Amino acid sequence: MNVVDSSAWLEYFADGPNAEEFASAIQDAANLIVPSITLFEVFKRIRVQRGSEIALRAVSQMRRGTVVDLDADLAVAAADLSSDLKMALADSVVLATAQAYAATVWTQDADFEGLDNVEYRVHRA
Repeated sequence: MNVVDSSAWLEYFADGPNAEEFASAIQDAANLIVPSITLFEVFKRIRVQRGSEIALRAVSQMRRGTVVDLDADLAVAAADLSSDLKMALADSVVLATAQAYAATVWTQDADFEGLDNVEYRVHRA
């Protein structure tokens, strides 16, 4: 199972230098877990940069995976991770979701670097 962080989704949609690094995880919809918070982050960023229509198309592609809503159990698990690892809200929700589904996190967000079950790629400009 795979969880793709917002930074990796945005890289993929922008066809950035690391897009290919994330393509296999994104295109394998049967094994793709999508934390609902990533829908928020990706839609917001793309809407601001490129408009609502393109943002809706991106979210439509993201929804091919299994979208996981933030429920009470996941919120508590994310709060524990946030406290223990000094992570931001969205990052801790992504990590907690991945842990709940025994999934690998795909990201280029340095806050995940060195964590177990994380495929971190250095952001290339």
